[in-house]
Amino acid sequence: MIQMSRLPARVKKTVRDAKVLKSVDHAAVMELVDMGVSKSPAGNSVRVRLPPAAPIALEFSKTLAYIVGVALGDGNLSRPNGRATRLRITCDAKYPRLAAEIVSSLTTLFPKNKVSKVERTSTYFDISVYSNTLDSLMPWSVGAGPKKVQVARVPGWIKNDLHLSKACLKGLLQTDGCIYQDRGYQMLSFTNNTRELAEDVQEIFEKMGVHPRFASVNNGGFQKFSVRLARAEEVKRVITILSLHKT
Repeated sequence: MIQMSRLPARVKKTVRDAKVLKSVDHAAVMELVDMGVSKSPAGNSVRVRLPPAAPIALEFSKTLAYIVGVALGDGNLSRPNGRATRLRITCDAKYPRLAAEIVSSLTTLFPKNKVSKVERTSTYFDISVYSNTLDSLMPWSVGAGPKKVQVARVPGWIKNDLHLSKACLKGLLQTDGCIYQDRGYQMLSFTNNTRELAEDVQEIFEKMGVHPRFASVNNGGFQKFSVRLARAEEVKRVITILSLHKT
């Protein structure tokens, strides 16, 4: 048993913060545990188990899971000022209600940080926020290449909880998803260029009790991966459960 008095201040804070997770399933927490190496006052290495920053700071928030989904779809991470990380989410001007939901969610997650709307053209704009915690909250890193190269996908702490999975799926469908009519039938699909992310969407759909179809499509030399729901009752049920909207 490691004594708190022997741990550095940063580690102590992490351990204290972990106490807020009393109601969280321990298996879900432990999957995300990292091994941290620190030094005791005597100079000896002390290995401690550190739960990840994201679930601790925001208590496995549905809002965070939703923003992770939105960011995986239409988000970008950068560090333009060389210090804090910026999350930039590109929005179509045709969907003000969706933009308002994203702004509200980011404000909830980062109440002390400014959430900005930056006009790009008459048809689209960016919603952005700066935070030093974004590196630990998002499932990909700044400066390591595009999301596809990093194989950015739904984190385990989200997939291990159905409520969080649904929140994340909503964000994914509102960005890289589509509701359309095919021969008079309503369809729901998700399309992305990362196979693993599309497989995550398929997995979440299946956990919701519906029957998605997975397809790989070559679109003008670019490989895309699609997950589609075609059963009318299932499409209607998912739209209702997730409260899907854009307009």
